[in-house]
Amino acid sequence: MTVHFIGAGPGAADLITVRGQRLLSQCPVCLYAGSTVATELLEYCPPGARLINTAALDLEAIELEYVRAHQNGEAVARLHSGDLSVYSALAEQLRRLKQRGIDYTLTPGVPAFAAAAALIERELTVPEVAQSVVLTRLSGRASKMPEREQLERFADTGATLAIHLAIHRLEEIVTRLTPFYGADCPVAVVYRASWPEERMVQGVLGDIVERLAADPIERSALILVGQALGDSDFRDSALYETGYCRRFRHGEGIEALTLPDKR
Repeated sequence: MTVHFIGAGPGAADLITVRGQRLLSQCPVCLYAGSTVATELLEYCPPGARLINTAALDLEAIELEYVRAHQNGEAVARLHSGDLSVYSALAEQLRRLKQRGIDYTLTPGVPAFAAAAALIERELTVPEVAQSVVLTRLSGRASKMPEREQLERFADTGATLAIHLAIHRLEEIVTRLTPFYGADCPVAVVYRASWPEERMVQGVLGDIVERLAADPIERSALILVGQALGDSDFRDSALYETGYCRRFRHGEGIEALTLPDKR
């Protein structure tokens, strides 16, 4: 018996990985975060699968489901929204599985910030404008931010910021970031990227609060901040410049492959 932790992606059912979909189809038990995972993903589960919405469960109750499945010899698919590597409450679950000697695997998923960038049609790292992306949040009920990881410290680098779980504190974010980025710095607030109800509001630090006031977004939103979001006057990357030599390009011209016919 194995617990397969699967990054479900940002929302759309077809943005789960092929591996994630395959594992879902093989597991007779599926635990999913019902408040953040699209129920369409459950259609990949096998007929008769036990489907458990963990939205109302605490960690102890979730652990008991793993134990029950382990005792029954049933593989478990554990669906988390986005990718497992950030803000997934994965670490404490793995710790308990290790203590119980229960096997597990991890399958990454498309993160929310990548879906948001696709929706606003922007690369978050633009040559000589911003080459770093900081995934961060503010202190909240779930956990405090370490003192060394304050918003101002990240802002001082000029990196593109992807601020999670903080839309309800947008005014505070604007106040704290404006001295570093300037009031004309581009901002995008993205709500449920890739879901049917997705929407975005774009502006600058100086007007984003006003833009959202007429039609507020209260949860499930990501805030992107940085000059890379709006910069159109930048140099092309040297990666594709004529004469730029690298391991896999030596100036011989186009190399085209033809796949064999598998019919």
